[in-house]
Amino acid sequence: MIAFNRGNRIALTALSLLLVALPGVAESPQRGLKVIELDVAGHKLDVEVAATPESRSQGLMHRRMLPENRGMLFVFPVATVHRMWMANTPLPLSVAYLDSGGRILNILDMPPLSYNTFSAAGDALYAIETNQGWFAKRGIKAGTQIKGLPPEPGR
Repeated sequence: MIAFNRGNRIALTALSLLLVALPGVAESPQRGLKVIELDVAGHKLDVEVAATPESRSQGLMHRRMLPENRGMLFVFPVATVHRMWMANTPLPLSVAYLDSGGRILNILDMPPLSYNTFSAAGDALYAIETNQGWFAKRGIKAGTQIKGLPPEPGR
């Protein structure tokens, strides 16, 4: 984790606003990420798979829009209490943390461009980020089983 002081935060916020304002910068998915289809309580969700430290660190930063049934699946190397933040992310997102069996632990709404952290309610091996409200619109709650996840790392 990077330590931020007030000056760094102001500079990062200014940079993120500049990048958001540039046309085309925030539109495209990360290059080279595999896209898979998940079944979320009967709803199809196409997700980019962020399974490396670099792709997880980049996440959905700098994106100005995300199609309705798209998102990002974060695959962590170990199940633990992971945390997300919204620095450089101008989209309001929802995050669902999943245990190693693919069951949703908790779902949180995250405001754009926030330096607050949003934590898993338990040991999570996966996280799914979507447009804010995607899960709520479909009545998806903690305890829901997600189908189509890649196997646990190391298997």
